Amino acid sequence: MANILVIDDEPKMTSLICGQLEDAGHQVTTSTQPKEALGLITEHSFDIVITDLSMPEVSGMEILDKALSKEGTQVVMMTAYGSAETAVEAMKKGAADYLLKPFSLDELEILVGKLADQQKQSALIDHLKKESQTAYTDFVGSSAATVAVKSDLAKVAATDTTVLLTGRSGTGKELAARMVHDLSTRQDQPFIAVNCAALTESLLESELFGHEKGAFTGAVARKRGRFELADKGSIFLDEIAETSSALQSKLLRVLEEKKLFRVGGVDPIDIDVRIIAATNRELKSEIEKGTFREDLYYRLNVFPIEMPGLSTRRDDIIELAQHFLTSLNYHHPDLSEPVRKLLMKYDWPGNIRELKNVIERATILAGGEPIDTEDFSLDIDDAPLVDSGTAGAGAAEGLETAEKIMILTALDRAEGNKTEAAKLLKISRRRLYSRMKVHDIKP
Repeated sequence: MANILVIDDEPKMTSLICGQLEDAGHQVTTSTQPKEALGLITEHSFDIVITDLSMPEVSGMEILDKALSKEGTQVVMMTAYGSAETAVEAMKKGAADYLLKPFSLDELEILVGKLADQQKQSALIDHLKKESQTAYTDFVGSSAATVAVKSDLAKVAATDTTVLLTGRSGTGKELAARMVHDLSTRQDQPFIAVNCAALTESLLESELFGHEKGAFTGAVARKRGRFELADKGSIFLDEIAETSSALQSKLLRVLEEKKLFRVGGVDPIDIDVRIIAATNRELKSEIEKGTFREDLYYRLNVFPIEMPGLSTRRDDIIELAQHFLTSLNYHHPDLSEPVRKLLMKYDWPGNIRELKNVIERATILAGGEPIDTEDFSLDIDDAPLVDSGTAGAGAAEGLETAEKIMILTALDRAEGNKTEAAKLLKISRRRLYSRMKVHDIKP
C-alpha cells in the first residue's frame, strides 16, 4: 500500500485514477489545481506523485522538482504523445517513469504496484544492513516440554492470531517467534524484530512508527518505521513490558485500528502486520503495579505460550550442546561422558543462551581438540537434588515436583531458616536459593 498524490487539471482523469488505485488498496489524494498540489507536497509525505506534464500556471516539471526534493518520493509523469520528448527529459531529472495518454488504468496500477514494492524492498535492505538478523534455525529439542511448545507454535502459526511469548530470558522467545512466522502464510513476507528494552522511549517510537523529515533534531530525512517494514509480514516486539505507558497507548491504537502515524506526520498509514510479543516479566503483576496497561495486555494475550526454562527441559541439554557445536563447525562435535555429566549437573540460570555461550567459549579454550571438562568454568556447588538427566522425558515433570516438595519440606522443618534447610538437604545455601528461584518458592 502506497500513499499517492494524483495531479491533473482534468477532474475526470483524477477521478478515474483515484478509483482504480483505491480499489488496489492504495491511499490516494487528488488535486486538479497544480498550485494547490505544490502545497500538498510541502505539507505531506507521499510515496508516489502521479502528475500531468502539461498544465496551466504550474508545469509538471515544477511538480517534479518539488516532489523530488522530498526524500523517498517517486514521480510518474502523464503526457500526451506530442510531449514524449519532454517526458524523457523528466526521466533524466529523476522521474521514475512516464505514461503516454491515453493509457490503460490497469497499466498504471501495475506500474504503481512495482514502484511501491521497490520502495518497500529498498527500506528493508537499509534495515537489514543496520540490524544484525539472527538466522532462523530449527527449534532443537525432543523433551516433553519442548514437543508441547512446538505443537502450540505450529497450531497458532496457521492463523493470524496475536501471540504472547512469556518465560525467562534466554529461553528462545525470538526463535519461537521466527518459527511462528516461518510456518505461517506470511513466511515470504518480512519478519522484523524489535528489542523494546534497547532504546529510549523517543527513539523506540521513531523506530516502531517511523518519522517525517524535521520531526525532531536529527530527523534529516523521512524514515519508515518497523511496522511499515513488516507490512504483510510479522513484527516481533521483544521485552514489551519495558515500554512506557504513553507508548503502550500508541501500540494499542495501532493494534485496534490497523493504522499508524509517523512521528511528526499527519497522514494515517494502513498496515497489515501479524503481532508477536514477548516478555520475561509477569504482566499481571505489572498491571497491578500500574506499569502495564490492562487493555493492551488483553489485546496481546490472545494466544499465550510460556517458554520453558532449560531446568524444566533437561533432556534437551546434550542435544542443544551438540547442535551448537555443529553450528560452530567444530571438528570434534561429540561430547565425552564426563562433559555430558557436567552439563547435566549445572542449573543453567541463563537458559539456552547461556548454554550456547558456554559451548562457544569451550571450543575456543579447547583449541581444536576434543572438549574436556577443564574447558568449562561452571559454578556447581553440589550434585543436583534430583538427577533429572537420568530420567526419560515423561518423568521430568514428576522429578521437578518431587524436588520442590523436598525443598518445601526442609524449609518447614527448619521453620524457614534457609541455612538449616540447606543443611538438611545437604546442599549449599546459595544452591538452595537457586533452586527456590527455579520453583518460584518465595524467600
